[in-house]
Amino acid sequence: MPATKTERLVNLVICLLASKQYVTKERLRATLEPYRECPTDDAFERMFERDKDELREMGIPLETGTNSALFEDEIGYRIPKDSYNLPEIRLERDEAAVLGVAARFWQQAVLASDASSALLKLKSAGIEVGDISQSGIEPRVRTETGAFEPLLQAICDRRPVAFGYRKSGEVEPVQRRVEPWAIDSWRGHWYLAGYDRDRGADRMFRLDRIVGEVVLLAGHLTESVPDDMDVHAKVAEFAWRQNRNVGTATLRLKADTGFLLRRRATECVPELLDGEPTGWDVVTVPRNTGMAGWLAEFGPDVQVLDPPELRAAVVGRLRAAMAGNALAASDEMTHRGARIGAQPGAERSDTGEMTGASR
Repeated sequence: MPATKTERLVNLVICLLASKQYVTKERLRATLEPYRECPTDDAFERMFERDKDELREMGIPLETGTNSALFEDEIGYRIPKDSYNLPEIRLERDEAAVLGVAARFWQQAVLASDASSALLKLKSAGIEVGDISQSGIEPRVRTETGAFEPLLQAICDRRPVAFGYRKSGEVEPVQRRVEPWAIDSWRGHWYLAGYDRDRGADRMFRLDRIVGEVVLLAGHLTESVPDDMDVHAKVAEFAWRQNRNVGTATLRLKADTGFLLRRRATECVPELLDGEPTGWDVVTVPRNTGMAGWLAEFGPDVQVLDPPELRAAVVGRLRAAMAGNALAASDEMTHRGARIGAQPGAERSDTGEMTGASR
């Protein structure tokens, strides 16, 4: 909306709110400069009719009536204050407490300033929003990924975006052009739901796999969210597919290490050489589609025996770590320090074998 039009509508609202009586069109034309500058009566009529329609579309209660019982044809306009003003905010104690928790929930994220501002306004209105939890433990939203804020802004502005995206199991990112619909979280990860222009279908993207900057594209969204789409359910389904079990993996695990892996193991036997323990165990664990990055965290304590494609994926991540490509090495990682520990002595030869990944 142009600034001149916005100013005209604001002045019209102020004029109609300030008057206790109905204001005629003639008086409005004489009072407001944009109406006075209309070159013809027809131009004024068209402008005034458009302005009335816009005010009503905004939900502003515009009334028509007359101030004279003798001259009923002298129609005027006004905005009743009782209908225009918002009611006083009244919250029950439990409702205020929930708002307080929700605002503090965002204190570590991109909405921290808005959340703090909302809390301050509620407190200034005399509404007690509650203090921090008695246990000292409260939930927080963390959005370390740099893609969160630009994507959130793109959703608000209804703008398409472009970004590089690295799929699970791949090192090189692929450029994607997406119309963003919503951002949702699932078990510690953030996901974007949107329409992929290049593939002509709705897609899900995990935000920590977006590489580089998110670029706003020209124009606006062309595809709307389907009426029957449950974004949260779609995100949950996508996350499950990304991490579903796809068989088993056989690992060589150093004794007294990898306790998280041992807890998942369906079989664990000591490795013997000439009848003597080697200090390693052979374990069988359920395999899921996001496992390669997790195994890479264990560094030299884990060697993948089977299947070959899992071994190759772990080797690829360790090679990427050695090359300084931290992004490619961190897929599905949960312990940041493990990536550093996996680097020393990781590569053993040029034959594809690697200490900590394969035999």
